[in-house]
Amino acid sequence: MIQAITETSFDIYVQTEDNRIDTSVASTQIRHLVKFTNDMDKSVYYAYGNTELIKDRYTNINISWGATPNIYSGIVKLFPAGYWKYEIYEVSWIGTVTVLLNTAPATENDVLTPAANTKGVVQGLVTKGKMNLSEKNGTEQVQYTQRQEPSGTNYIYYGQ
Repeated sequence: MIQAITETSFDIYVQTEDNRIDTSVASTQIRHLVKFTNDMDKSVYYAYGNTELIKDRYTNINISWGATPNIYSGIVKLFPAGYWKYEIYEVSWIGTVTVLLNTAPATENDVLTPAANTKGVVQGLVTKGKMNLSEKNGTEQVQYTQRQEPSGTNYIYYGQ
């Protein structure tokens, strides 16, 4: 499970190499498209990591928070706090990896035409799971004010 806090950047550590689909290219030719779906309102956000490091045992994907979401820069504006589903899709390039509009698919169903070595191709789903998005301190929807305990007795009288 991914743990994240609203209005902050977060790192995703997942296994992707175990389920890798396109083994004909080096890991430097792979990027991962992350799809976030809110459990309550079903809103969907997509993002490539703004940094991504693929190791043998895990992949580290960094996602940033921003007021203006950008799929290709790895910037999302995830609200409300709560549980989100995540799905991670493998995208591979034969040529130069460039995560920009018209060179990287924006969704898992996006097919870029005409086909070229410089355009990424979604190979498929490599992992999925849940993310707990907590509220940033001081921005909670429900906030409680601590009051000092009364000095005398505090009785509630009923029925008189």
